[in-house]
Amino acid sequence: MARLRFPHPMTLLVSCILLAAGLTYVLPAGEYQRRADPATGRDVVVAGTYETVERSPVNLFEALVAVPQGLIDAADVVFLVFLVGASFTVVDQTGVLGRGMDSLVRRLSGRTMAVIPLVSALAAVGGVLMQMQEEFIALIPAVLVLTRRIGFDALVGVAMTLGAAAVGAAFSPLNPFQVGIAQKLAELPLLSGWAFRTTFLVIALAIWVSGTMRYARRTRVAAEVVGERAEGVVTRRDALILLLVLGTFALYVFGLLRLEWGFNEMSAVFFAMGVVVGLIGRLGIGGTVDAYVDGFRAMAFAGLLIGFARAVYIVLDQGHVVDTIVNALVTPIQTLPLAFSALAMMITHLLLHVPVPSTSGQAVLTMPVLVPVSDLVGLSRQVTVLAYQYGAGLCELVTPTNGALMAVLIAAGVPYERWLRFIAPVFAGLFLLGMIAVGVGIAIGLQ
Repeated sequence: MARLRFPHPMTLLVSCILLAAGLTYVLPAGEYQRRADPATGRDVVVAGTYETVERSPVNLFEALVAVPQGLIDAADVVFLVFLVGASFTVVDQTGVLGRGMDSLVRRLSGRTMAVIPLVSALAAVGGVLMQMQEEFIALIPAVLVLTRRIGFDALVGVAMTLGAAAVGAAFSPLNPFQVGIAQKLAELPLLSGWAFRTTFLVIALAIWVSGTMRYARRTRVAAEVVGERAEGVVTRRDALILLLVLGTFALYVFGLLRLEWGFNEMSAVFFAMGVVVGLIGRLGIGGTVDAYVDGFRAMAFAGLLIGFARAVYIVLDQGHVVDTIVNALVTPIQTLPLAFSALAMMITHLLLHVPVPSTSGQAVLTMPVLVPVSDLVGLSRQVTVLAYQYGAGLCELVTPTNGALMAVLIAAGVPYERWLRFIAPVFAGLFLLGMIAVGVGIAIGLQ
């Protein structure tokens, strides 16, 4: 029996764009009214205001125009990939990453499987705190150095970075871009239900790490030979560079949490870090510039994929069918029994996240509609937020319209279909865990 094979990610995303354009000819156009929400600073839909509007199908040329529009809309993320990725190319060309990984592997001699839970935990913290995903695109070359030193394949590197971060974000008790926005829209106190969410977060990460380790053991190959050669010894200069990299991450986290920084600020601080590292690492001005050019070249395709993924939503939005899809998925929920309505919400969010690949955008679009529905059927608003969080968050692991996922897979050289084969059983376990969490939330009257 032939294995399932998906087309190249670029082909897959272009097909999604064309499919989206085709849907604008098939689905009726419709819109919700919107209002400015001071709590989130965004325009949110007004429940009960959906109405059909004049059809505005997107033709082939308009669909193609959506590609550069997608790149423009995602410009901050695209340039993050370019600038941060190029900065890490500078770091790599100083040789510090190879020497650092050699030293780490020697210290972990006989215990190298511990790398998976360690790196996964660090990545999950990034997901829990600030929904890190795009940031890992730039880190993949460094992660691959580590996995090769140990004998793991590239898929393990993706799983213990972006995968762990996505699981952390999906089950996070405080992710400001997902549960934070949803709780504001549901008029719930921020961090409410944190203990409940944290319990299931720990279980979810245990499932993910165990699945990753099981795959790593099954596919492990001979590691790159690491001896006591000179290039494997970390020097004081290397230690200074590594501290500078870690300090840059710490500065960005501080700026995100305290100064409301975004992707542009991260791009700026990492660009500056790369320049300083190049000079400290004795690349010189010319060598540092050459390293940046190499980094831009290496990150170009990953950045383009993010814009192509964004174009799918732009086409559906221009055709005025996004709200139609939301209305069609949400309307039947209010006729279901309590427990089934919550599970239906979770499945609805999973399906909706394919055409709406932004978790914050999906919250703004759906929560104002689903909260009144939950009040009507007697479902607590906290459980309604859980259903959104788990459904949309877990879809990030599989949907081809998640530009960060596709870009990381490309950067790591992991085919999309191979990722799906790896993730299928783990995803099923995580989704079942989410359903259990929703059911327990209903049973205990989580508020």
